[in-house]
Amino acid sequence: MYNEYFGFQESPFSIAPDPRYLYMSEQHREALAHLVYGLNSDGGFVLLTGEVGTGKTTVCRCLLEQLPENTAVAFIFNPKLTVEELLATVCDEFGIRYPEGNTSIKVFTDLINAFLLDVHAGGRKAVLIIDEAQNLSIDVLEQLRLLTNLETNRHKLLQIILLGQPELREQLSRPALRQLSQRITARYHLGALSRNDIGAYVTHRLSVAGLRKKLFTDSSIRKLFYLSGGIPRLINILCDRALLGAFAGEKNRVNKGLVKKAAREVLGEGRGHSSRVTPYVWVMSVLILAVLGVVLSAAYYKKNIPRETATGNKTGILNAVVNSENKPVQTATPRWPEIGPRDRVSTAAFAELFRLWGISYDPGEEISPCRQAESQGLQCLRGPGSLNDLRRLDRPAVLKLFDDQGGEYYAALTGLKTETATLVTARGTREVAVRDIEARWLGDYTLLWRTPPDYRGELMPGKSDHLVRWINRELATVQGRPFQPLEDTEFSGSLVTNVKKFQLSRGLVPDGIVGPRTLIHLNTAAGIDTPKLSSGTEEN
Repeated sequence: MYNEYFGFQESPFSIAPDPRYLYMSEQHREALAHLVYGLNSDGGFVLLTGEVGTGKTTVCRCLLEQLPENTAVAFIFNPKLTVEELLATVCDEFGIRYPEGNTSIKVFTDLINAFLLDVHAGGRKAVLIIDEAQNLSIDVLEQLRLLTNLETNRHKLLQIILLGQPELREQLSRPALRQLSQRITARYHLGALSRNDIGAYVTHRLSVAGLRKKLFTDSSIRKLFYLSGGIPRLINILCDRALLGAFAGEKNRVNKGLVKKAAREVLGEGRGHSSRVTPYVWVMSVLILAVLGVVLSAAYYKKNIPRETATGNKTGILNAVVNSENKPVQTATPRWPEIGPRDRVSTAAFAELFRLWGISYDPGEEISPCRQAESQGLQCLRGPGSLNDLRRLDRPAVLKLFDDQGGEYYAALTGLKTETATLVTARGTREVAVRDIEARWLGDYTLLWRTPPDYRGELMPGKSDHLVRWINRELATVQGRPFQPLEDTEFSGSLVTNVKKFQLSRGLVPDGIVGPRTLIHLNTAAGIDTPKLSSGTEEN
């Protein structure tokens, strides 16, 4: 209904498990990596669990797109079946014919075993995926284990992926299922999205649907996190209803009020507020208790530590610890930098970012920093994201931060270690704790990257572009393959497959679309000289 109004090519917040819309948070990358590892191992079972709506099925469908075309795949959505019904369904999904009206378990298993041997003889792989596997009975799970008994000297002939809610893990821990549990070669539990991830998640879905501008305000993203608890399916439902409200009210952006109204309509009165304990509320409660504990501890140590020790360090925040001789000692942690004059904070951050790239920045120019970068051969990449996203992109970035009063300002992130980071503001350069950045940052960043020759924007499969030849050459080098020149400039066939493999290896969504993130990772893998966050950031 609202697609034309906002300029969407399709609905951005459908709850259908479309792999194109999969936002690869840190957890989703790890989940996909576990599935890939499990399928490439010699075991029989791979386990992926998570709460309802966290994206288990979508991750699995993303995996399916990476399987070789000659892979035989069976997908079971409704596992509330008897042993006989399950075996019949497996036969149906694999296209195995069986006698009409058959109820013999032996007949089913013999036919399935014969099919698996034929698949193996043809150099193929057979994969059985069962969704909502927490509904499987013990008898059915045991029968699945027996199906994996067929094996060669090197690996199982059938690999089974179990997708289920958290109670599936408890079920598999029962003594009666210990033999099956021992055959699980990879297992992962998918949790909710973090606060920083939600802004990136919403932006990603809007972008896939064809919208490149910011549609949800920062306050609406914060409210989404509180109301949804970071569950993607609930985020989709709330965003869809909020967009409908914006359309009905002829508004161009979604604010906090529209999200709250959407929650009342979808969840009912009182949901998402004091009556609903979300992960955010829980985390804040824990943080308050932790801070109280720190204050009480500090008061105790201040009272008991000799005066000259307690006041001797003026460069950082003092923390009292006790050494092996039970004597108090002092350690300093990085202090959050002073912000500096409001009219200079943006200038200082972008000036530092441009300096690292060896280009000039003129704060007096009427055009934006990104337009200035374009005039000097670079492009901007903006996003919401997380520090882990920036760690993977490995490029300095300007972060939009918030002070204790909610005012926004900017700092250049020029180095990133495991627990500390380097920020540059109008007051200078300072090393700060990563946790302090996360407490003041909603994920908005701007970084610069160098485009390849003939770059004209995202390259989609099936399109012709001179960039194709450059991608083909660079990928061959990075992937260690013999270089084979292309006859034309169409982006198709094996080159698309190789791009997907590269994306998967770098933790990107393997959609085959060559956009800024794929090109940034390709530049890094190819060793192209650029400023990096990781330079000189090894922990001592």
